[in-house]
Amino acid sequence: MTPVLLLAAEKESAQVTDWAARIGWVVGLALFVALVYWLMREGWKWRGTLQGDLPELPAAPDEPGPARLTMSGRYHGSTTAGQWLDRIVAHGLGTRSRAELTLTDAGLDVVRPGADDFFVPAAALREARLDKGIAGKVLTEGGLLVVTWEHGDRLIDSGFRSDHAAEHHEWVAALTSMIETHSKEGAER
Repeated sequence: MTPVLLLAAEKESAQVTDWAARIGWVVGLALFVALVYWLMREGWKWRGTLQGDLPELPAAPDEPGPARLTMSGRYHGSTTAGQWLDRIVAHGLGTRSRAELTLTDAGLDVVRPGADDFFVPAAALREARLDKGIAGKVLTEGGLLVVTWEHGDRLIDSGFRSDHAAEHHEWVAALTSMIETHSKEGAER
């Protein structure tokens, strides 16, 4: 016989799909993904427990005074100052959200729809700079406004990105001026 006839004679039917094995793999994968998600959630809660010594965030005063600057944008989170990967999650500081910032003589008011608002008193402000990243968010150089402030016995970096990035330089200048003014007033006392 010729080789062509042998091939035709050995023809078999197509393999039948093993549905039980496929369903088993899909269920196993779904359980694995659920386990990973649960572990991440537990890690987030554990981090919040470890940061339980952080005092409650101050609320904005009833009469903060006229607005020096306002900004609409995003809040990208807070970290321990100088450690851009050490995210702070206590009191909702780890929750990313839209943000409306208002700078007054009293301090920096951060209003976050869908998350806890917070207020940074002017005396607690320590530094303002442009940076490229904060825990979980990396942008181009200078794409993030980072405000360093003191809360309790901790220095905290909070990252913001304006809807109009050109505003960042104006914010750094205004915050730096405010910090220098409060430093001089504190030294005179």
